[in-house]
Amino acid sequence: MMNHQIIADRNTILSIEDLAALRENLHEQRLFRQEQLQQIAGAATNRSQALLDRRAASQLEVRVTLAASARMVLSDVEAALTRMDQGRYGSCHLCRKPIARERLMIVPQARYCARCQHVREAGR
Repeated sequence: MMNHQIIADRNTILSIEDLAALRENLHEQRLFRQEQLQQIAGAATNRSQALLDRRAASQLEVRVTLAASARMVLSDVEAALTRMDQGRYGSCHLCRKPIARERLMIVPQARYCARCQHVREAGR
């Protein structure tokens, strides 16, 4: 289902074409992350015998970290696609203002405007 919503204010204008390009980008990211997780899982299975080796243990730690990161990004991408389908894409989860077009073009799965993202990161 294509969202034909145009999100606009003085700083943000998302055209129908922008939304289509963003949706395509999100689909590509989802596919990449799914393939990445499959490759990481395959590497872990193929090397299970080497876990006793110290080097293999550090490689396992890296794979676990990469897999966690890939799962997190995949979850964000899928949430963005759901927001698109529901017509809620492009609005900040905190202040409810539109997220800048430039930000969405760089990080299409963004949940927060730049100001709210900065506030969230400063609070960590």
